[in-house]
Amino acid sequence: MSAQAPPSSSPGAVETRDRLLRTAFQLFHEQGFNGTGVATILREAGVNPGSMYHFFESKDELLLHVLDFALGYLSPAVMDPAEARTPDPIGRVFALLDQYRAGMDRRGCKMGCPIGNLALEVSDGHPKARALIHRNFENWVGRVEAWLEAAGDRLPRDVNRRRLARFVLTVMEGGLMQSRAAGTLQPFDEAVETLREHLKMLAARAPAAARKTRVTRISRRRR
Repeated sequence: MSAQAPPSSSPGAVETRDRLLRTAFQLFHEQGFNGTGVATILREAGVNPGSMYHFFESKDELLLHVLDFALGYLSPAVMDPAEARTPDPIGRVFALLDQYRAGMDRRGCKMGCPIGNLALEVSDGHPKARALIHRNFENWVGRVEAWLEAAGDRLPRDVNRRRLARFVLTVMEGGLMQSRAAGTLQPFDEAVETLREHLKMLAARAPAAARKTRVTRISRRRR
């Protein structure tokens, strides 16, 4: 699903639609999709029912547009800040995870990841929402994969960067979920520390792997 222009492109209409999307995104994170009523969205956004139904036929359609909104929100709100914290590509992975940790700490180990929460709540009954949730995860993984690619020979060449990036996502989502259940950051911290140890082990064998690759290339040239 790609972003669609609102029925009216006037500045006021665009602002109202954006406010509805941002408000719904926040409320779905705080209360869940099923736990958030349309009346609550309208009240918090400060708009009347006619305004909402001018843009979205139903709450289900609003959900799809919220997930589409999240696709564009990911970079400026999540990935870019992590990237700005350090020029080190592997360091960016941990800067990103630290952002999620800080959010959980502020909220007392509540709420977790907005996209992860919706994946658990709505994916089974909303095929279109499931597809958009998957796209959100894939975009997240793709950005982390690019950082891992940028690490170059610091990681062995035979390590699949895409799979490693997906493992980072699993660490983040699994750590957040377990910390919500435990009411403490310990599960998240332990998951991140295990990831750190895994990357250190990969880095430790990277020089040997790089040397072996160079020797293989030289041997092929001699043939």
